[in-house]
Amino acid sequence: MSADSLWVLCLLLFVDGATFAFFTTPLLLQYGKLHEPWVVALAGGASSAAGSVVQLTLLRWALNADWPWLRRIVPTREKVREVLARYPSASFIAILVARATPLPDAPLKIVAAAVRYPLYLYGLAIALGAMPYYYLLSLVGKKVKIPTRIIVIATLLIVVAIVIDRLWRARRSRPA
Repeated sequence: MSADSLWVLCLLLFVDGATFAFFTTPLLLQYGKLHEPWVVALAGGASSAAGSVVQLTLLRWALNADWPWLRRIVPTREKVREVLARYPSASFIAILVARATPLPDAPLKIVAAAVRYPLYLYGLAIALGAMPYYYLLSLVGKKVKIPTRIIVIATLLIVVAIVIDRLWRARRSRPA
């Protein structure tokens, strides 16, 4: 199996969807150069949706677990209450629209986990929302043909910036 194969893309998007979804855009730009955008949109959207359902399942479990090591990565009960107050429901349309845009959808994921939104509806909304977005990014990859090294460098710079931002915020929030 070649690294350029559609199966590798699907595996990578599944893992990306099940974790932090940092690499969706660079993957779509890269694989858009290699495959037809509609194929990337369908297969990638389905794979990403499956990964997102795994992520939602894990988030449900984590929100209900009371293990000290989870407290560092799972939102506090207070944060969940805050999010639920701002976003009282995770509707199908809201999930679909959030996935169809590059906007962060973490608050909706937390709400969906907290209210135990049906997994099959969540997966369907993610898949349907991802497909047009994935098509557009794949089309950009096909038409613009950004060199792989530029995609990798840009991705690494973004990840480094996120890590620095998180460390900076954590340092500032500690009591003096």
